[in-house]
Amino acid sequence: MKFKFKPIGIIHSPFKTKEDIDNKKYADPRGFDSVQGELEIFKPYEAGLKDTEGFSHLIIIFAFHKSRGYKLEAKPFLDDTLRGIFSTRSPNRPNPLGMTVVKVVERKGNILKVSGVDMLEGTPILDIKPYNSRDQKSPIKLGWLED
Repeated sequence: MKFKFKPIGIIHSPFKTKEDIDNKKYADPRGFDSVQGELEIFKPYEAGLKDTEGFSHLIIIFAFHKSRGYKLEAKPFLDDTLRGIFSTRSPNRPNPLGMTVVKVVERKGNILKVSGVDMLEGTPILDIKPYNSRDQKSPIKLGWLED
């Protein structure tokens, strides 16, 4: 089975390198909440943004475009223990896909201004989905992150 993805846009982010993101000030789970950025949706897909400004948050599916290869275990940021890759947010994955939830600030044409950006400048956007009550799960367990 093969899949072929075509980016629908790119991220404009204050983070230019992986080291910009791997900063202790973002270690808190809410550390990225105030980080502003823009989702530039390519013109052929602009009509698909209709009604997105009515949602407080969106789920962004993106490609880890700087990722090269993977291992099935990784040391997460600020952790010294090897963890299974599927229990981490490491960009080095068998399929280098990422997802994040951003808060919608405003829409201007094909540009969505958002906060909660935790991706690198130029990251390809593959899809956008509305964040809704179905996505809110409770109670949750945080596995090794609870330690």
